[in-house]
Order: sequence, then C-alpha cells, then structure tokens
Amino acid sequence: MTNLTPPTADVRKLSARQFNLLVLGLLTVAVGQSFVFAILPPLGREVGLSVVEINVMIACSALVFSFASPSWGRLSDRLGRKPVIVTGLAGYAVGNLIFALAFEVALERWITGTGLFALLLAVRCAQSLVMSGTNPGCTAYTADHSAPQYRTRALARLGTASSIGMIIGPVLAGALAGLGLLFPLYCATGLAALAAYIVWRYLPPSAAVSPHQKTRRKLSVFDPRLRLYLFCSFAGFTGFAGIQQTLAFRVQDMLSLSGTQTAQYTGLALMVTALCTLTMQLTVAQRFQGPPMTLIRAGLVFLLVGPLLIAIPGGFALVVVGMGCLGTGLGLAVPAIAAAASLAVGPEEQGGAAGLITACPAAGFVIGPVVCGILYEVDPTLSAIGAALILVSVVVTAFRPMR
Repeated sequence: MTNLTPPTADVRKLSARQFNLLVLGLLTVAVGQSFVFAILPPLGREVGLSVVEINVMIACSALVFSFASPSWGRLSDRLGRKPVIVTGLAGYAVGNLIFALAFEVALERWITGTGLFALLLAVRCAQSLVMSGTNPGCTAYTADHSAPQYRTRALARLGTASSIGMIIGPVLAGALAGLGLLFPLYCATGLAALAAYIVWRYLPPSAAVSPHQKTRRKLSVFDPRLRLYLFCSFAGFTGFAGIQQTLAFRVQDMLSLSGTQTAQYTGLALMVTALCTLTMQLTVAQRFQGPPMTLIRAGLVFLLVGPLLIAIPGGFALVVVGMGCLGTGLGLAVPAIAAAASLAVGPEEQGGAAGLITACPAAGFVIGPVVCGILYEVDPTLSAIGAALILVSVVVTAFRPMR
C-alpha cells in the first residue's frame, strides 16, 4: 500500500491510517479501470465487437454508475461511509471476475454476435451499479474529517490515488497483456477483493448523520449551489471520455498495431495523462489558496487544448502531448470542483453532494464515447474535433461572471 501520509496541518482529523486506506480503495479501482480502458478495445475486436458496440458498452455502464452514485452518497449519509466503500469494492471484484469469464466464453466462440454483446453489457452494468459506492463514500469520508479551509488540499491529496492508479495501471496492463489480454482483468479482480477485505478490517467507521441533522430535501442536479460545478464536471468529462475511448482505435489504425501492441501504446498515452494529473494535484492544487473557481477555469482551458492538439494530423508524439494537456486539466479542475461542491453544502449533505459530483464523470462517459465513437467511424479526426466543441461550451460557461 502506498504510504501517502497527509500532513496534520492539511487534514486535521484524518489520520494517516484512514487516509492510506481510502487511497488503497480508490487506487485499486483506478488500476482496474485503467486495465479495462487499455485492453477493452483490442479485446473487443478479438471477439468481433465493433467500435460503436464497445463504446455503447462503456456508455451504458457509465450511465448506470451515474444514476447510482448519488443514491450511494445519500445512503452513506444514513449508514456511514465504511459500509458503502466496502460494498463498492466487493461489487467491483465480483463484477470484474464475471466480466473476464464472459470474455473467456467469447474467445472460445461459444457465444458471438448480439448474444455476446448483450451478455457483456448486462455484466458491466451490474458491476457499475454496485462499484459506484466506493468513490462517493471515500470523498464524503474525507470531507467529514477535513476542516473547510483545507478541503481543497484534502480532496486533492485523495485524488492522487486515482492518478497513481492511472499511471501504474496502463503500464501494468501492457506488461500483463503479454500473458494474455484477459490476464489483467483477473489481476484487477484479486486486487479489488484484497482491498475490500483490508478496508473492512482496518478502516475506522465514520458515524452516520444523526436523525436531527438529516435534511429532508434531496439534493438535485439543478440546485443553484451546485449546478455550475456539476455542469463543469459533466461537460469536461464528456470531452475527455470521447477522446479516451477512441484513443486505442486511433493509435491502432494510425500505427497499424496488433491488439497487444495497441494496449501497450494506449497504456503509455494514458500513463502520461495520469502523470500530468498527479503532478498538478501535488504541486498546484495542494498549494493553491485562492477560490476553487480559479483552478476550475484553468483546468478547463487545458482540457480544451488537448483535443485540439490530437485533432492535428501527425504522429504518436502529438497524441501524447494532447493527452498530457488533458491530464493537466483534470489535475487542476477535478479536486477544485469537488472542494467547491463540498463547501457549498452543509455537513448533513456531504454524502449527497459527493454522490452528485462522482456521478458527473460517469455521465460524461455516457455521452462522450458514443458521440465521438460515431464521429470516429465517419473520420478519425472528427472525434477529436467533436470533443473540442463540447469543451468550448463549458469553457465559455465557466468564464461567465459568477453571481
């Protein structure tokens, strides 16, 4: 387990043990997801799935994740954070195992075509339904144990777990794919099961909200306190998801690579993205003391530059630079959005707010892959241009004067 002990001045109530256990949970999910992003496109082609079918699978599972996250967040307000976190990790492990076994059946040609697509889609959506509890649970747990003036720093430090997972995940996926495209999925299953046990065994419980503190009004995506931050997160991740989910196809077609080579090259590009995200979280987000909206705006500008560079015809190096810009934008904007939303609501609404913020990236992965996947089928360059147009809208919105 990575030892990222937070300084007591930044996270006054969150102990090193609590922090590292939260990191373990998020790191495990991030590594597993990066495995899927790196190997699913070539693996899908191996079993006869089209680009659109693969992206629809990602989009539908993300839609389930998006709808389920707010419910898990509100449930953590009532039951406490720990049960929700552990349930999410256990659900991820079981779902990942069944997903890998379904591909085993497909590679043996025991099921093909529409039946295979329906099976994989159902398994992935069921997995997303349960695993969506981990992120809002960890975010709300951190908000419970951090002072308001240090909220951005605390959430930025927590965000490094996902960034580290996205850095080491693609590298591991490329290496493990040499033992078979399904081998990374089995490894992710084992890691998630181990993390679920460790968190269950050692994470101190976080008290549920007492009955007299509970709010009767359920937070809405149209809540005036949150809607700007929710839109920035949703639209930003829509553009990013469109690029990420067509990246493997673009790399494979541009360089004429095999399935294993595609996983390795895609993993390298995703690693650069995650490395830039981590760098921004460690150097800028944790030291920034101004209003979160400043970091949000800066991050969105970098997010816009990324697809503009990727759209330019060129070699793999230009793609890597564009992915680096996307990572930089995420490293600045994501912790600032989470902190701004947390600060905008009261203690009894932290789980609900965390659930809504967690749902936004997943909602972006619903629309972005489908839109950019369709555009990619028309012309590979159009997918990046489509993502850029989406990001233009959010940049314009974010830079409007705030009330």
